[in-house]
Formats: sequence, structure tokens, C-alpha cells
Amino acid sequence: MIRVVVVDDEALVRSGFQMILNASDGIEVVATAEGAQAADVIRRERPDVVLLDIRMPDVDGLTVLRQIQELPAPPHVAMLTTFDTDEYILTALRSGASGFLLKDTEPEQLAQLVRTLAAGGVVMSPKASRALLRSHPGTAAPQDADVSRVGLLSDRERDVLVLIAEGLSNADIGTRIHLSQGTVKDHVSSILTKLRVTSRVQAALLAERAGLLTHNDDTARDNGR
Repeated sequence: MIRVVVVDDEALVRSGFQMILNASDGIEVVATAEGAQAADVIRRERPDVVLLDIRMPDVDGLTVLRQIQELPAPPHVAMLTTFDTDEYILTALRSGASGFLLKDTEPEQLAQLVRTLAAGGVVMSPKASRALLRSHPGTAAPQDADVSRVGLLSDRERDVLVLIAEGLSNADIGTRIHLSQGTVKDHVSSILTKLRVTSRVQAALLAERAGLLTHNDDTARDNGR
């Protein structure tokens, strides 16, 4: 059972997410909270996944995220936002969030996204992430050295990196490209080391900046003709 805590200042959002997720197999919303209560609730409930509003009037989501990251075994956190170009998203991703969800995410997709988070995957819409990076031109290619490290990856590691950026877990990556989960784990470890990053989200952002996801989209379109 995947244990989830939903943090949002709007009661309607909290109850809506709770209703949708509790109706999904293998997922239980164990608590909901507003910003000021969030850290204490998360410490008490020890969830696997936290869905955290990035903008709240009393305690903002970035503050709560920092508090969560100080826990001995922090849960996987996805930030909730209304806009795909929210100025705080990049800061949240760099601070340890495992991705972000738009609040108007389709109900049938929500449970699968939570499962991806619980499995250690990245939840970040390619369309939204590209819009986000375009809206922050200073971050689109801030250090050529960072992007150039993608060239250190083997062809197989580049394939794995693209699938990481698509939000797949190790198990799903293995199924997609016919590798054992252990082999995928080794590739992921090597990718993080070569790129000098500490999380899958940071690796995904580098893949975006290096143009790997755009290339992947173009290849998919070509194959579909």
C-alpha cells in the first residue's frame, strides 16, 4: 500500500485528491494538511509520497520541502501547481522534489503518477518542463560544462537517461529496453556519477538542456509516419 499525504491550502483540492487516490488500488491517503501543519503531519504519518502545494499563504511549499528533506528517510515529493511555468518549480526540483504535477492533472493519470513517484521515478510533464525552461532562459544552458558531461555517457546510458526524464522507474526502464532491474540500477548510478548530480530530477533537467528529449520527440514522430 502506497501511503500518501496531500498538502494544500484549499480544502477542495485536498478532498478531491483524497477521493481520487483512495479509489485507486494500492494507494491510501493517510492524511491531508495545510502548510503550517504539514511537517508535523508528515513526521507522524511517515508517508511514501507527499503531494505538496508550491504556493500557500501561511507556510509556502519550498519551506515545507526543506523541512521534509531534513527527515531521516524523506518521502518522495511532487510539487502541486496551477501553472506549468511556475517560477518556483526549478528551485523546488533543485531542492529535492521528485517532480511536479499540475492541479488539473486528469484523475485517471493521478494514481499512476503517484505509483511512479513511489517507485523512485520522476514526474515531470515534458511539455510543462520545456515551457518552464523556456520561461527561464538563464537556466536553459547556464553552464556548458554541465551539458557537455552528457557526452561522457555510453549509448545505453543515454537511452536510460531519456527514460529517467520520461519519469519511468527502474523496473519500467528495464521492461522498456529489456534489461534486468539490477542492470538498470547500475546504469542509473553511473549516469548520476558521470553527470555529477545527486538526483534523477537533476539528471532529467540535464537531459532536457542537452536536447535529448527534443530529439526523442522528433524520433517518435518520424517513426509514427
